[in-house]
Amino acid sequence: MITVNCRDVLTIKSPLAVYTSDKVGAVPALKQREFMLAPVGDEEISSSDVITAIKMYLASLGCERHFAVVQKGSIITIVSLDGYKLESVPQGKSDQFFSCIHCGHVTQFETVHNNHMKIHYL
Repeated sequence: MITVNCRDVLTIKSPLAVYTSDKVGAVPALKQREFMLAPVGDEEISSSDVITAIKMYLASLGCERHFAVVQKGSIITIVSLDGYKLESVPQGKSDQFFSCIHCGHVTQFETVHNNHMKIHYL
């Protein structure tokens, strides 16, 4: 299990958790200032893949130069380099996401979630 400390990027914690879990194939669990990624099966989650996904997300927002992604053991921390604060959630992003109760599949979109749920009842 990997913990991602989002203390300096709290406004994007939820969308970042969804994006990262989709990229590495993990189940996210949100906490107050961090999120945790648990493996879906027996495979371990690669911390380098998690770091890459976080950097890709920050790059998509255009703020990657303001933050460093640092790993210490199983904890990955996103640190502001120059005191840069993300003031608001980027437009088009949602804090809500849907998780399958059967297999842990996570998505931001309700229609995708509803279609996914149908496969469990075929």
